[in-house]
Amino acid sequence: MTPSIRYLTVDLSEGSDDVHSLEAMASTREAQHDAVMAEVAQMQGWARRVFANRQGPVEEGYAWDDEVLVQQEADGWITVTLTFSASQEFVEAFLAEFGERDD
Repeated sequence: MTPSIRYLTVDLSEGSDDVHSLEAMASTREAQHDAVMAEVAQMQGWARRVFANRQGPVEEGYAWDDEVLVQQEADGWITVTLTFSASQEFVEAFLAEFGERDD
């Protein structure tokens, strides 16, 4: 069953050094911020379950690492960006689970 991801859009950038970047981003008003953060937690939880004990610098042989950035914009919007640095194995599993949404 594919998880329901409503707010985050996903973009894949393939690296030349076997380190890929998956970026999930959403820009919403305060009313939707908790739902966006729940989607971030869902993706991170999946990564921790499926690739348990494999989080760390991908350049050093780990499967994935992540970073979350939350920016409060001046006009009342909140932008959340979850970036995974990932191995090819992680990318394939992630896209099978969540799909690639860049709409």
